[in-house]
Amino acid sequence: MERVLGRLGRAGVVPVVVVDDVGQGLGVAGALDEGGLPVAEVTFRRAGAGAVIEAIVDRHPGMLVGAGTVVDARQVDEAVAAGASFVVSPGLSVSVVRAAQEAGVPVVPGVATASEVMAALELGISTVKLFPAGVVGGPAVIKALSGPFGQVRFVPTGGVGAGNLPDYLGLPSVLAVGGSWMVDRGLVVAGDFAEITRRTARAVSIVAGSRA
Repeated sequence: MERVLGRLGRAGVVPVVVVDDVGQGLGVAGALDEGGLPVAEVTFRRAGAGAVIEAIVDRHPGMLVGAGTVVDARQVDEAVAAGASFVVSPGLSVSVVRAAQEAGVPVVPGVATASEVMAALELGISTVKLFPAGVVGGPAVIKALSGPFGQVRFVPTGGVGAGNLPDYLGLPSVLAVGGSWMVDRGLVVAGDFAEITRRTARAVSIVAGSRA
C-alpha cells in the first residue's frame, strides 16, 4: 500500500478522469502518459468505469490507475476486479474503507472536518482526501488540521487548479492534489487530447517547481 501511495506522492497530481466510454478513457490515458503523468483516477460517476479501468490497465501497464467517486463496497469490488490500484471516496464510509482494506488496496476517503479525520484514523487510515478543498478552507484548513494531526497526509481535491497548485504542494502534509483541470470534460468530449497533454505537461512542470 505504501508503494502505491508513494507513487501518488511522487506524481504530485492525481488527474480525476470522467469519461463516457473506453475509447475516451484510452485517449485520456495516452495523453496523460505523453504529458509525463502516468496516473489516472477514473471516477464511478459514469457507468462502465470498471471497463475503462480494465482497458487502461491492459493498454498502459506502467500507469497507476485508481477508482474515484467510490461510494459503496460493491464499487470497491468492481474496481479491484478491474485492476484498480487504489480507491478514492468523496466521503468517509466504513463499508468502503473495510472493503478496500480486505481487498488489500489503499483507500483515500474524503474528509472535511477534524471529527472525520479522527474517524479515519480509528479505521487505520492516515492518508485522506480533503474535499471539497476550496470550499472548506483550502491550504488554511490543511495547516490548521496538520497541527493536531501531524501524522496525516492530505490529498486536497475540489477547486484545485494550475493557479493554486503551488499553494497546496508547498505544505509538508500534502501528499498530492486531485484535480480535473488538465482533463476537463470539454476537452475529453471534443477529443482534444493534444491540449490534455499540454496541460498535463504544465502540471508536471509546476509540481517540479513547487518541490524544488
